[in-house]
Amino acid sequence: MKKSLLLTALAAALSASLAHAGEKLIVAATPVPHAEILELIKPQLAKEGVDLEVKVFTDYVQPNLQVDQKHLDANYFQTKPYLDNFNSGKGTHLVIVKGVHVEPFGGYSSKYKSLKDLPEGATIAIPNEGSNSGRALILLQKAGLLKLKDPSNALATPKDIAENPHNFKFKELEAALLPRVLDQVDLALINTNYALEAKLNPSKDALVLEDRTSPYVNYLVARPDNKDSDAIKKLSAALTSPEVKAFIEQKYSGAVVPAF
Repeated sequence: MKKSLLLTALAAALSASLAHAGEKLIVAATPVPHAEILELIKPQLAKEGVDLEVKVFTDYVQPNLQVDQKHLDANYFQTKPYLDNFNSGKGTHLVIVKGVHVEPFGGYSSKYKSLKDLPEGATIAIPNEGSNSGRALILLQKAGLLKLKDPSNALATPKDIAENPHNFKFKELEAALLPRVLDQVDLALINTNYALEAKLNPSKDALVLEDRTSPYVNYLVARPDNKDSDAIKKLSAALTSPEVKAFIEQKYSGAVVPAF
């Protein structure tokens, strides 16, 4: 009898321990603002039985590959045009779960204070990946610096420029490298997460910046087999909570804008 009671007590203790530990959820994110926002919601998710682990990446490729290969459960860093282009190019089947925020994309310079100051033949650095390259060129078009063959081409590259009246030269680089070349080029078009990491303030430092109507929402992304799991649903709800909205508005002062 005593042995039976002891085993029952041990089983109950183990069950309680597992319940407290919660379901493990490993999510990839770039450092700013994605990982910061995920760290904010960790305590709330723990109360709901989800043990959130944040894996920080500084590139845009591995977070998708590792979710697709089931090394990670989800990621939070990308826009729909980027995801669509990635799935098409890599043969992956990742899916959108929920839109969280917009990071207005901007152009920065360490040499000039205004776009009007850019000299003839200026060198402009842009991301070398399709959706971000197109995003950069569309922004320059809206600023009146060039014209694209198709003004709405989200995957435009410099080859798709129809008119370049100022003879700008374009340098295509990996997005993460763009802040590091600011002193080597005349203008660099930089994703806001990398701008923030480089201590640039988009609302103050950008010479040109997307407005709040930007369609480039940053999404929580998962796989078809886990997108409807309880843990992912809880994560999605936490990312779009009033607490996260207030955190984004207070911490990033317009450099990051809630999309919910």
